[in-house]
Amino acid sequence: MFSNPFSRRRRGLLLASTMIVPTIVLSTARAQQAPSPDQLPAVEITKPGDQNFTRAKPAADEAPAPRRPAPGTVQSNNVGSGAGSNTTGTGPTTGTGGTGSGGRQFAGIVGSSSTVITADDIAHSPLQSLPEILAQVPGVQLQSLYGGPNGAKTSVDLRGFGAFASDNTLFLLNGRRLNDVDKAGFDLTTIPLDSIARIEIVRGNSGAVLYGDNAVGGVVNIITKTGAGGPPPATIRAEGGFGSFNTRMAAVSAALNSGPWSTSFYGNGIKSDGYRVNNALDQRNAVGNVNYTTSDLTTFLTVTGSDQKLGLPGGRLVDPSIGVNELLTDRRGAATPFDYANQQTSSVTAGFTKTLINGADLIVDGGWRQRETQSGFFGTVPTISFASTYNDAALQTWSLTPRLSVKNVAFGMPSTILTGIDYYDSTFREARGAYQGVDPFHIYNIDQQTVAGYWQHTLGLLPTTDFSYGARVQNTSVSARDRYDPNAPFAFDTQAAPLDSNETQYALHVGAEHRFTDTFSVFGRAARAFRTPDVDERVASGPSFDPLTFAPIPQNFQLKTQTSQDVEGGFRVKTNLFQVQTSVYLMDLENEIHFNPVLFYNVNLDPTRRYGSETSASLRVSDSVTLRGGMAITRAVFRGGIWAGNDVPLVSRTTGNLGVTWNIWQNYLVFDATVRAWSSRIMDNDQANTQSRIPGNATADLKLSGQVDRLFWSLSVNNLFNALYYDYAVASSFTAGRFSAYPLPGRTYMVKAGATF
Repeated sequence: MFSNPFSRRRRGLLLASTMIVPTIVLSTARAQQAPSPDQLPAVEITKPGDQNFTRAKPAADEAPAPRRPAPGTVQSNNVGSGAGSNTTGTGPTTGTGGTGSGGRQFAGIVGSSSTVITADDIAHSPLQSLPEILAQVPGVQLQSLYGGPNGAKTSVDLRGFGAFASDNTLFLLNGRRLNDVDKAGFDLTTIPLDSIARIEIVRGNSGAVLYGDNAVGGVVNIITKTGAGGPPPATIRAEGGFGSFNTRMAAVSAALNSGPWSTSFYGNGIKSDGYRVNNALDQRNAVGNVNYTTSDLTTFLTVTGSDQKLGLPGGRLVDPSIGVNELLTDRRGAATPFDYANQQTSSVTAGFTKTLINGADLIVDGGWRQRETQSGFFGTVPTISFASTYNDAALQTWSLTPRLSVKNVAFGMPSTILTGIDYYDSTFREARGAYQGVDPFHIYNIDQQTVAGYWQHTLGLLPTTDFSYGARVQNTSVSARDRYDPNAPFAFDTQAAPLDSNETQYALHVGAEHRFTDTFSVFGRAARAFRTPDVDERVASGPSFDPLTFAPIPQNFQLKTQTSQDVEGGFRVKTNLFQVQTSVYLMDLENEIHFNPVLFYNVNLDPTRRYGSETSASLRVSDSVTLRGGMAITRAVFRGGIWAGNDVPLVSRTTGNLGVTWNIWQNYLVFDATVRAWSSRIMDNDQANTQSRIPGNATADLKLSGQVDRLFWSLSVNNLFNALYYDYAVASSFTAGRFSAYPLPGRTYMVKAGATF
């Protein structure tokens, strides 16, 4: 017998309360008993400057010298409102750890492999989209089906999860979850690039303690600017540009400061015909903040919105058995010339940070997020038929995430405790029919509530050694219903069986870092994480038809929760001129969720494994020239079942990148270049590894930019050598050698110009 929703929520809240209440009492008591600041070791005991945007902010990497600001930018501490220090990384960063001076400064999650991308890095990049910028980080791979000029709907994959990358990488905006309970996922292109202060990437399972499920491959935390600390009273920035495929873009931002108040707005828009037929994009995005900051109280309000219209051109067919190769004969054509996907998002988040006593801060924030999607799939003719489908979906998520940050001394050692409760309530509704305006044959209603309590504690065991441990207990309750109308046009299956489930999972982390010298340190960690099936996976979680009689079978929404355990170790080197970080890892997974290409529904796989290494480095050649690079070896394999020993599809074994920034003439002329390369990968749908592979390739991107007084400009050329490549293809389940590929653009350009006021 299943309990009612109220009982489930009450049980979850009690579960989290048993963890948080004793913690708050104990932590506050310790803070009250702490000696005065002048008696403490060298550890910061002041209120963090931006309380609600990050729970585990990596310490700033100390660059040997400040980088010159990119044209059109102003260096400042205008970071998003949230928890952590208001120090931003400068220069090329290769990870976090002990500072160059050797002083105590805890990394975000001790023992983890992490990277910081700064606003300056983003401004210098020749790349036009956030997914492509993230792909410069070792170990990050991409899958793009649409080839849009801003990377719309591109999947970002940390540590080799292929087709299910979006469910195994957790994205945060100012420390709050962006991953929703459906597979549509969060589109990174809805965040204006100019609004980003920095991006923090933590690889592996350790982020699951602080942030919950989906943090299997890693966590990407995007921190936006607020305008706080900027030049008073107001700053305005405007930019426009045009490029290949009739692409037009415009961006505007403004920041205003007055006493303790600050506000900012970032908006952009892009329209493009796209690389392929039926590939047009029309998108607008906006982020706004209002902040109030005093010595013991910080409050904020953040509002976001986006509107996106995108054509879906489908794949290009290659079938040697019938002599067809559309990659050669009609690369830019469309298999689905009328399919489309529209999306509208909006969110409101508010919160405050209150200093209770010196070293103890109460951080409370909550929010509401909504995403509406409309998508039509018609095949080659835009009329109603057995082949046509129209989906109209809406997803709403409410959240409340109070937490307590305590910095004190425990047993004579510097101590940082972060503990809190996360509550998320999501409601998903989808009407699925044969055509817009006709009665849907399925109406899905899925409600999911999660309540979690977590604790993470970092200790300075020695002046040169940091240690951390943490745990999360999370209760997830799901109620799923399907209302089926057999009289709807082209209804041909049956109603899914209802599901009411209640499950408690846990995440763990333990990590350490030791600094042998001011230059050399080693780190290591072990962790456990989990991933709850999303609503789309549940909808397609069982057979629709009997394979022999083709009689409809009720689906059941049932899938097991995916779990993973990983270990990682590595070292960091940092000098005045050179920085490097390298690590190796091993991750074992149980019940990984995957699509079965023979049965056409989602299943839990036999055990799988990820292992590999990641290395990043930077070298300051002179005050005007900086080199950077990285490479990764990523293995994703089945370790049990009928595919034991085979590669997981859509994962390149090796990836690498090189880059240079050369300030040729005092910011009047700056040259940036990047090269990204990747090896071949197995096609989607080819778990047996019997089909041909997606070829490996490389791209080179260049950018010339400059600034004269308040005016700035840039010229970017992407894929300079016109590589004709694709990073996603799906193999036929029935015909050897037959597949459908999704080609990406060749050489493209973008010209931009703007001014600051």
